[in-house]
Amino acid sequence: MNLHDLTATEAAAAIRRRELSPVELVEALLKRVEALEPKVKAWAYLDRDGARKEARRLGDEVARGSLRGPLHGVPFAAKDIFYSAGLPTEAGSKVYAGFVPTYDATTVARVKAAGAILLGKAHTTEFATLDPAPTGNPWNLAHTPGGSSSGSAAAVGARMVPLAFGTQTAGSAVRPASFCGLVGLKPTYGRISLYGIVPLAWTQDHVGLMARSVEDIALLLQVTAGHDPNDPGSSREPVPDYSAAIQRRRPPRVGLLREFFFERADADVARVTNEAVERLAQAGAIVEETKLPQSFGVVHAASWTIIQVEAASFHADLHAEKANLYRPKIRAIIETGALIPGVLYLRSLQIRRRFRREMAGLLDRFDVLLTPTTRTPAPEGLGSTGDPIFQTPWSISGLPSITLPCGLSASGLPLGVQLIAGPLAEAALLSAAAWCEDALGRGPAPAL
Repeated sequence: MNLHDLTATEAAAAIRRRELSPVELVEALLKRVEALEPKVKAWAYLDRDGARKEARRLGDEVARGSLRGPLHGVPFAAKDIFYSAGLPTEAGSKVYAGFVPTYDATTVARVKAAGAILLGKAHTTEFATLDPAPTGNPWNLAHTPGGSSSGSAAAVGARMVPLAFGTQTAGSAVRPASFCGLVGLKPTYGRISLYGIVPLAWTQDHVGLMARSVEDIALLLQVTAGHDPNDPGSSREPVPDYSAAIQRRRPPRVGLLREFFFERADADVARVTNEAVERLAQAGAIVEETKLPQSFGVVHAASWTIIQVEAASFHADLHAEKANLYRPKIRAIIETGALIPGVLYLRSLQIRRRFRREMAGLLDRFDVLLTPTTRTPAPEGLGSTGDPIFQTPWSISGLPSITLPCGLSASGLPLGVQLIAGPLAEAALLSAAAWCEDALGRGPAPAL
């Protein structure tokens, strides 16, 4: 096996056993980046010297019998809205050109404390909205990798790095993970700190995790989850043992959501999803079709209102000074959000509370809900990042969701199934996802 094909869990275990050094792994991944980056364009900034220096330091620690944590020596990427001390953090925008933070986002700090190595900053759409990044999909470079966490998904999908951070406010982590054939988790709102991340909409922003296996996602969540005094929205609930949870696998009770999702999925997506559901049922899952609550009908409109108003609030001063530097789509979001009446924003927050309450009753009946992850395979062209409508309900509600590869479209692009669970039920969600991953198999690699 090539070193770039190792999952994070496999690489960490090999480093612990002294069968692999952090230096060897970093050099193998940098070689992979050098070969593919001119085509894929996943990276906004690659910290070659810093990664090599840290790999040598971590290698010396291994030689002395000292390990910092479960990710010792494992490289990762961070979307370029995550503050990274001493490295450019430009959010895909001329507005932030040249900005270099003096501290790490809490997520970045926590994985570094666990021994991980920051390889660099991955491209994002401008301020994590709609104006696209230059990144191509490693499965077909003429197609989008999704967004807004475009570079994060492409870097992991192309085997340039085993782990990456993205974010999701509507559909910006789970969708690109699916488009690039990955496992992607959006945890419960507040499960992971947002401190040190450039916001889009404070009350809907989530950290997203991307990897190539459920086991890697569980490991990364273990390291990053937990209360952060610097983020008043972060949960104070105890963090379960996620790696232990995925060992307790049993056939899940699955609520299949055909309404809305299958109606809007194209024929290819519907076919592959139906085949995946059949395979899960044959493997022992208890699958029952179920209906969405009444409030679902207005959650997409409410979500978009919240995003526009909160984005306008964050960008108000910057926009007043540098409006001409913003690209068209993010500028329209800010300017529209500034015009939305407060009563409409408050009504959207009320809709969100009602939807959360109604979903709680539905989720009590199942371990997970299941939908297709995306309406279509990754669209052709880099002008659009695809449609987030299959993720938006779980972003506005803050419910955890995960995508798993489940097959390929007729054109050879990866497709996924999306699982949703109750608030702070990541342990149950990951357990069900690991069982489904066993039944469906892990997705193949792109032929780059």
